[in-house]
Amino acid sequence: MHFQSVGLCLGLLFITVNAEFMNDGVDVEDFSENPEESSIKEDDPSSGTIIYKTPQPIGEVYFTETFDSGRLAGWVLSKAKKDDMDSELSMYDGRWEIEELKEDQVPGDRGLVLKSKAKHHAISAVLEKPFIFSDKPLIVQYEVNFQDGIDCGGAYIKLLADTDDLILENFYDKTSYTVMFGPDKCGEDYKLHFIFRHKHPKTGVFEEKHAKPPDVDLKEFFTDRKTHLYTLVMNPDDTFEISIDQKVVNQGSLLEDVVPPINPPREIDDPSDKKPDEWDDRAKIPDPTAAKPEDWDENEPAQIEDSSAVKPDGWLDDEPKFIPNPNAQKPDDWNDDMDGEWEAPRMPNPACQIGCGEWRPPMIDNPKYKGVWKPPMINNPNYQGIWSPQKIPNPDYFEDDHPFLLTSFSALGLELWSMTPNIYFDNFIICSEKEVADRWAADGWGLKIIVANANEPGVLKQLTTAAEERPWLWLMYLVMAGLPIALLTSFCWPRKVKKKYEDLGPKTTDISKPQTKASLEQGVEEEKAPEKPEVLEEEKKPSDSDDVVIAEKEEEVGDLEEKSEEEGETIEGQEEVSKMSKSASEDEMKEADESTGSGDAPVKSLRKRRVRKD
Repeated sequence: MHFQSVGLCLGLLFITVNAEFMNDGVDVEDFSENPEESSIKEDDPSSGTIIYKTPQPIGEVYFTETFDSGRLAGWVLSKAKKDDMDSELSMYDGRWEIEELKEDQVPGDRGLVLKSKAKHHAISAVLEKPFIFSDKPLIVQYEVNFQDGIDCGGAYIKLLADTDDLILENFYDKTSYTVMFGPDKCGEDYKLHFIFRHKHPKTGVFEEKHAKPPDVDLKEFFTDRKTHLYTLVMNPDDTFEISIDQKVVNQGSLLEDVVPPINPPREIDDPSDKKPDEWDDRAKIPDPTAAKPEDWDENEPAQIEDSSAVKPDGWLDDEPKFIPNPNAQKPDDWNDDMDGEWEAPRMPNPACQIGCGEWRPPMIDNPKYKGVWKPPMINNPNYQGIWSPQKIPNPDYFEDDHPFLLTSFSALGLELWSMTPNIYFDNFIICSEKEVADRWAADGWGLKIIVANANEPGVLKQLTTAAEERPWLWLMYLVMAGLPIALLTSFCWPRKVKKKYEDLGPKTTDISKPQTKASLEQGVEEEKAPEKPEVLEEEKKPSDSDDVVIAEKEEEVGDLEEKSEEEGETIEGQEEVSKMSKSASEDEMKEADESTGSGDAPVKSLRKRRVRKD
């Protein structure tokens, strides 16, 4: 039974390790719930070969782009310059390329890649038809991969306002847009922008409204060098939702969760109101009735010399603390006319082991110091509070209960600066139906995730790679691997079962047994038996009573041996057992004396001594 439990534990351990090794060899993992809706095609199910198919929209869309054709058809490079900058830095001369991913490539799948470092980039494309904010949601979705990480730069998009003066060749940072959305990072500040420009209905001025920042840590999406899916949904009920990899990271209301708020305050401070000269806004004032105490001495210094200090023995008053370095030599190229008279560099005086120069006692705090006297502060009886200007109605007040109705847009553009190249963009889509966006994501981004997961190194490979860079990890691996094995061995290995004494109570022994007259005579014959020759003793056959006595003696010897072993383990209980045994034996002897015997002859009992086995 013990060997079966050991085999079971070892078998479970082997299965666990073997499964870990087998997981490292996985080539493709299928995450699709419905195989018929997946864009993954296989020539041979047993070969696992994946054939990429360019995503196709299944419903109404305003804009789609996969870049799988290898050409920037419909995209326009900007020729504009940024304002208020040097001519060389203001040029939008950053380079764009259409390429496959550097890692986890899907054959046939391409994307738009920002290639230049420390350059301004600007590129845009016209929508199939303008999006007009009315009664349909706005869904914007695209993929980003920071293939080389990111130091400082953005990967956001701008939805350019549908205006008469929109010229894509002149697209630059001040071009009017309606929505800006996407990741941005500089330093250790990781952002996910959602900004929309709201038009003031009275003044006609556009004001940027920034959504509250997400409550999740965004660093992983910038540093893991994986392709991530960014989705923005603006609903006609004035709510918004932002997702990364189809998981919501931010949501809220266009009326309540943006800064500054959509609607201005009803009242504002009166710009013509001024603070009166007699207004007293001092909460505390010096007590005018307080007087400086007569014994207050403001001339006492904060610190004084320690009068108990004594100059140490060996202090050299006439020795300087620093002397010219006697080993220093004047440089060969030193010119006294040009450089002045050369002086050797100074060094600490080796004679000043205790101290040199004029000795002065150390300074200590002056117990008589009180400082400059100031009257205590009291509540100001004339305090009027903090002054603030009076409120007047806001002449520019308005109330917009439906901020979703923004300015329509007709183009999509990327206007970026980055200190890190090779930022990958792919699979842009603008639509109004969630099912269309989800299917588009499954046919494009979903396939990238399957390939990336299939190429993901196993746990053992990751641990080995980490240990190659940090050799001390091998020791930790050894401890972590040995600990569960030691625990399994200690729990599963058969252990020696010790004999348990269930009954430690008193045992009756044959200390004295009632003897009949016949047995007494037989005992006398046995005592005389050793004096007979050995030949006669061998010829004599044992009687029935002899067998009984011999059996009783063997039984007593066995009891003595067993008790001798028990005495080695149950020392404390022996004394109590002996007392109880003695009492029981006396009772048995008394009963035996009364029950045995014949005629007038006295009944005797024979007591056998128990001899301790050496």
